[in-house]
Amino acid sequence: MNDIIEKAHIFGSVFTLANRLQVLGDRMDPDLTVKQWLLIASITQYDSYAPTISEVADTIGNSRQNVKKMAAILEREGFLKLNKDADDARIVRITLTEKCKNYLNNRAVMETEFIEQLFKNFDSRMVKELYRGISKLEENITEMENKYGKIEKE
Repeated sequence: MNDIIEKAHIFGSVFTLANRLQVLGDRMDPDLTVKQWLLIASITQYDSYAPTISEVADTIGNSRQNVKKMAAILEREGFLKLNKDADDARIVRITLTEKCKNYLNNRAVMETEFIEQLFKNFDSRMVKELYRGISKLEENITEMENKYGKIEKE
């Protein structure tokens, strides 16, 4: 049997689940939206330096303009600092504040509980297979972007 129906279902479910997860995550913490958390989480992946707005936008798959807007809000709330690059004033780098680092440390238990609840009744094999499948989807999307061209991000 052709599995196009299952593939189409998975395709649609990715969007539906993303929307539902966003709403659920936004309810979990009134001070930080899921998209803001994702932006902050992506910054933590840069160990040795402060990433640029463009680098963060590429990491989270968002436009530079949207990341800049979110970062400006998070800077007003004291979570981030936006600084001009020392060598090129056109480049803006993002750093986390101590307030942000403390905030993330304080919500670590809540995040772990959220993830554990989300994946309850998943055995280790299911987690590994889902991880493998999502990783393959990411590879295929990157390949398709390279073939058809990425949408220009402002």
